[in-house]
Amino acid sequence: MADLPTDSDSQQGSTGGRIPGAPGIAAFRLLAPEPSILPVMIAVPHAGRAYPKPLLRELRHPGSAVLKLEDRYVDKVGQAVARATGAALLFAQAPRAMIDLNRAPEDVDWEMFGKAARPDEPLHAGPSTSSRRARTGLGLIPRRLPGIGELWRRRHDEQDLSARIAQIHQPYHAQLAAMLAQLRERWGAALLIDLHSMPPLAPRAGQPAAQFVIGDRFGAASHGSLVAAAFSHFAERQRPAAHNRPYAGGYVLERHAHPRLGVHALQIEIDRSCYLDSQLLEPGPGFDEVVDVLSSLVRKLAGAVADLADPSGERNWPLAAE
Repeated sequence: MADLPTDSDSQQGSTGGRIPGAPGIAAFRLLAPEPSILPVMIAVPHAGRAYPKPLLRELRHPGSAVLKLEDRYVDKVGQAVARATGAALLFAQAPRAMIDLNRAPEDVDWEMFGKAARPDEPLHAGPSTSSRRARTGLGLIPRRLPGIGELWRRRHDEQDLSARIAQIHQPYHAQLAAMLAQLRERWGAALLIDLHSMPPLAPRAGQPAAQFVIGDRFGAASHGSLVAAAFSHFAERQRPAAHNRPYAGGYVLERHAHPRLGVHALQIEIDRSCYLDSQLLEPGPGFDEVVDVLSSLVRKLAGAVADLADPSGERNWPLAAE
């Protein structure tokens, strides 16, 4: 892959949180120019690959399960885009198999927990507030996957859950909120791009399959002008895109998007076949082109966010050289 030009040599790196069972490995990394260059932040919650050995031992099918749960190498895409544009970047190193950062902390499938030694013994009687998604296996800690079935050899311990929330989930979202607040304070508005990847979609109604899906929680997470700008960009680059279906955005957008307060958020899903090899395992020949498409998108959206913060165009915006 080509060495991408950078507008962000002043990027400052930091880490936060901890991964239980993996001493010395932070739960996430933050790369952010100081001062900020754009009112845009990229977050990657599902590409973490720091798997503690005890976690892998508890998985029934570790090889296939972790690959299906990961947004494979989207963190590398995000890092390349951040280098090219100067956007701030937050990416998880903790794996989704350990805890899903795009789920609410109370979205727990309590049937996964309990001290019973045998599957036929009574389970922990936890709260009944879990979502349908959690009950079908994709809650805060994933339980099962299509084509694989149950993921774990045994029930989980509630102390493990508490540790993962305290050491991974809470500090990740606290860092994300703090960065968005800083961008909002500096620029007058901020945009979060929550970056994910998806399996290839099937064509619909005679149209080519979408390579990108833009989610805004059906208008609740972002001003419509940002969505329009994104679709205009993908059309210019001849990249088919879809809106909210089949991915409208999850907990990250629900928690952090506040358009009326100037904090907007979009979830962007990328077809994995666009940037990975034919086996969907390693970066492929399309990687650089996807980075270029997303880098130009970030720049376009940065301008649109600035327009939302100052519709008159008269504000004296801060410069990267400050």
